[in-house]
Amino acid sequence: MTSLQGKTVALLATDGFEQVELTEPRKALDQAGATTVVVSPKTGQIKAWKSKEWGDTVKVDQSLDAATPENFDALVLPGGVINPDHLRMDPKAVDFVRDFVATGKTVAAICHGPWTLLEAVALRGKTVTSWPSLKTDLENAGAHWVDEPVVTDGQFVFSRKPDDLAAFNEALIESISHGKHPTLVAAHDEAATR
Repeated sequence: MTSLQGKTVALLATDGFEQVELTEPRKALDQAGATTVVVSPKTGQIKAWKSKEWGDTVKVDQSLDAATPENFDALVLPGGVINPDHLRMDPKAVDFVRDFVATGKTVAAICHGPWTLLEAVALRGKTVTSWPSLKTDLENAGAHWVDEPVVTDGQFVFSRKPDDLAAFNEALIESISHGKHPTLVAAHDEAATR
């Protein structure tokens, strides 16, 4: 198993995140030796959505106001319909995601998680997957959508749904172990100056 000892991973979420899409990647990352930090616009606790009803609560480790991309080696964006819809309407969350993408470090999104990346204008020209209902949104944002369990495109890792979590977690850990993707940082900086 790949070791992520010394790596710190942010899981950005708010109320309504799909429970297993936060807890299962977190468990896999912890088992690989990473330190995981739940970052949220809220403080205290956030409540999960579990399939068709409210699920468990999870402790928020760090407020979004105190979080900076420089303090993390990767970012995970769990899905659920409610969670990413709220995050993409939060300017601080969108700025955090946009700034994180600019670092060239791993950004992983599952299910509806890519909505926040879409809002951060980070997916043009990328090959992605997601929950099927996001296909048109992602294609309209300039991404190439495919129906596959896991897709890796440079610094990005995507999966469609909870059934894909094993493949998602494996690709996530592999991507983090490679560190930054410097060609993407250069491309992002170039695009920002246009």
